Amino acid sequence: MISLENGIYSIQNRQPEALVKEFGSPLYVYDGNKIEEQVSKMRKGFDGVTVKLKYACKALTNINILKLMLKNGVDIDVVSIEEIQLALKAGYEPNQIQYTPSGVAFSEIEEALSLGIRLNVDSLNLLEEFGQKYGNAHPIAIRINPAIMAGGNIKISTGHADSKFGIPIQHIDKVLELVKTYDLRIVGLHQHNGSDFKDGSVIVKAMKKSFELAEQHFPNLEFIDMGSGFKVAYHDEDVITDIAEIGKEVVQEFAAFEKRYGRSVQLWFEPGKYLVSESGTFLMTCNVVKHNPARNFVHVDSGLNHLIRPMMYDAFQEILNVSNTDTSKLETYDVVGYICETDTLGKDRKMPVVSPGDIIAMKNAGAYCFSMASNYNSRVRPAEVLIYNKRTHLIRERETFEDILRHQVEVEL
Repeated sequence: MISLENGIYSIQNRQPEALVKEFGSPLYVYDGNKIEEQVSKMRKGFDGVTVKLKYACKALTNINILKLMLKNGVDIDVVSIEEIQLALKAGYEPNQIQYTPSGVAFSEIEEALSLGIRLNVDSLNLLEEFGQKYGNAHPIAIRINPAIMAGGNIKISTGHADSKFGIPIQHIDKVLELVKTYDLRIVGLHQHNGSDFKDGSVIVKAMKKSFELAEQHFPNLEFIDMGSGFKVAYHDEDVITDIAEIGKEVVQEFAAFEKRYGRSVQLWFEPGKYLVSESGTFLMTCNVVKHNPARNFVHVDSGLNHLIRPMMYDAFQEILNVSNTDTSKLETYDVVGYICETDTLGKDRKMPVVSPGDIIAMKNAGAYCFSMASNYNSRVRPAEVLIYNKRTHLIRERETFEDILRHQVEVEL
């Protein structure tokens, strides 16, 4: 996590300029100790009930990040067969992996089950197809859509009535019919209602819906999984999810539920962004500064191909000129990329004067940045670096032009 001390920016013990000199620009840098801090914060916030954290690895899938999560006792939530394979490669046991697919081919379900992975069922079609083939041979969880709107952007709000995700709670009778027909073993109820929700009370509201279903219809649950969506700060005045505060109510309500339910149940969360977002810093280099009549532009050596969140989700991420910390003279800039279409990374940002060659840093680059990167415009993807306990590790090499051509097949025309 990048910080400013005595007029110098650093990530742990490394200055951005030195990192760029060693590993090139642009560059993703992750602070492993910040990840551990977030893990600890979540565990402490829900102390009082049996909590299991499942890292939503789609946020950042570098195998070294997965190993760091495993080292810290964090299980894993996956959404594809490839993420399953990565988790196994990182050292996870099959019973530590929860698989929540969305509309995938049944052949992928079969492959996951053959590996011993726990399945979270997302649709009535899948529930019936699973029942027809497997009956009660495998324990499963049910993903419920509770018809609750929560999230910072409609594209990352997943629990509302118009969402593709989960089985609508109104279809619970159909679920129960299939459970009875195929003698299914339902050991978990799952929800995920959106990312970046500002009101933490949505967790309690949604959790109570799972309590009702459990008490009325599912007497043998092992866990209730509430997904995640906890919000981190993207600027100084940003609203965040107060884990300590919401944790008090969650623990109280969950303990009361267990008493009514008559057995101990685990409470699961699937934090992704919350664990890794703030750990990440994306370092870029200013190529060109344009002083146009209407506005000033800082052109950097990156764009939406490496960090798409501002364009896709209208996301705000703080941008710093780490090469100039003199705040006595500020200018307002649009920070833009080198992609051949509009790719504004930050609009109307006040920064110390920017010159070509300055290192520009974007904060909160740990989640959904590299994992959503592409080779658009035939650009290569940057390297990734992990700084952990003040040791710097290259954890992904920068791509080369050979990588662009690697799977293309030239034919005679």
